Amino acid sequence: MAFEVIIPNAGESVTSANVAQWHKADGDSISKGDILLTIETDKVSQELEAERDGTLQIITPEGEEVAIGTVVAMINEGATTPTPAPAPATTPAPAAPAPAPEEPKTTPTPEATTPPTKPIINTTAPAANVTPITTAQPSQPATAPAEEGRTTRKKMSMLRRKIASHLVNAQQTAAILTTFNEVDMSAIMKLRKGVQEDFVKKHGCKLGFMSLFVKAVTQALKDVPSINGRIDGTDIVQNHYYDIGVAVGTEKGLVVPVLRDCEKKGFAEIEQDILAYAEKAREGKIEMSDLQGGVFTISNGGVYGSLLSTPIINPPQSGILGMHTIQQRPVAIDGKVEIRPMMYLALSYDHRLVDGKEAVTFLIRIKDLLENPTRMMLEM
Repeated sequence: MAFEVIIPNAGESVTSANVAQWHKADGDSISKGDILLTIETDKVSQELEAERDGTLQIITPEGEEVAIGTVVAMINEGATTPTPAPAPATTPAPAAPAPAPEEPKTTPTPEATTPPTKPIINTTAPAANVTPITTAQPSQPATAPAEEGRTTRKKMSMLRRKIASHLVNAQQTAAILTTFNEVDMSAIMKLRKGVQEDFVKKHGCKLGFMSLFVKAVTQALKDVPSINGRIDGTDIVQNHYYDIGVAVGTEKGLVVPVLRDCEKKGFAEIEQDILAYAEKAREGKIEMSDLQGGVFTISNGGVYGSLLSTPIINPPQSGILGMHTIQQRPVAIDGKVEIRPMMYLALSYDHRLVDGKEAVTFLIRIKDLLENPTRMMLEM
């Protein structure tokens, strides 16, 4: 008995999926629960498992894009090699070229050689005219080695295509402007160093920079509410909740899972949520619901060594904060030059909704909270 492997529904807006990778080969014996393949939509990746034992018969190869509901394979119970064996037997039929030997029988006769094109072409210089005809063929393969190994071509993944169109759409539909500032990370680093050991013992995870930034952004959104809004046609939609997206880089592209209700969570809860999302992203198990509903995004290019950048907002959101690498730099402190761990911050915002004064106020508020973390903890 044969059972179908079907591309499952991955959300209302998802109409197709890409067969990214088969983890089993055609004809392999499989057991229930084995991972058969990974599919990619324009939002998430998903692994499909075998629902019963049998032999795998692959219908759709890797790299093909198919509609939701398409049958991409069959699982044949109790079959080793179902119908594929007879099929190759029919392919030797191309032995039909056998009639070709009949032509040589007529060519030996001298009378037959005069009418064809060969004698006509060779009337003036037979040897000279034959060689140009044969040299025309090597010219085609001569170009192939020149290109071989110099380039490779592969289809963009659906996730990468979605990211590309999403970013272009953001540039075309919003009036994006970026403002910059810098923050002295001395107080934050001192705080983390002082409580890290006890924090790990109590919560089982480290106190990272990201949870501190998430809490600072949450407080700044409360203080400058225009950034916690979006444009919908000719209306302004004001959000009264604080779900913050955190950009996570993966091998397949950037995803932005959303941390829910950040105003209600402590630093440990936020750190645990971030770790859970990072693990899901690495395993390709991010779900659609994980990516929806954010009001603001934080992107940390500093983990890759970025010193400064202009992040692109994530529509329909109106703002995104870019974190960057911490660098020891000379700064003026009370009239003296000191070496401090400094980080550049970049706030990109939709200028249609957010005025420059509000954007600068928001960024300075984040700077103040990070340089005075006790005020952040007291929500001051």
